[in-house]
Amino acid sequence: MLQPRKVKYRKTFRGKNRGKAQRGAEIVFGEYGLRAMGLGEISARQIEAARKKITYATKREGKYWIKIFPHKPLTQKALGVKMGSGKGNIEEYVAVVKPGFVLFEIGGVSEETAKAAMHKAAAKLSVKTEFIKKK
Repeated sequence: MLQPRKVKYRKTFRGKNRGKAQRGAEIVFGEYGLRAMGLGEISARQIEAARKKITYATKREGKYWIKIFPHKPLTQKALGVKMGSGKGNIEEYVAVVKPGFVLFEIGGVSEETAKAAMHKAAAKLSVKTEFIKKK
């Protein structure tokens, strides 16, 4: 699964997720894409599941690009631990997503194949998405 190789700080604050995507809102590499419609966090497991679905649906034809990376660590305290005594251990890494951000791109396949692949990948993600074409 995806996770950063090196980080400056091991644990981060939750922060606020609001606003629209400032960059990454255009299709750059392929002809078709999957755009996020809402705010959210996508885990490394969800990204991997979506990647597998795209690979399977396209029968390894064409090429795809993953434009999100899970940089942010999420922590969780162990079961039965009392309040206080610091922050919990890192459980997973997530990618913070804003509306308008293109999550995946695909090229070198027909529109029907790309649409089917992106629809299957979207079912694995925790944010609402839409299929888009390059202008």
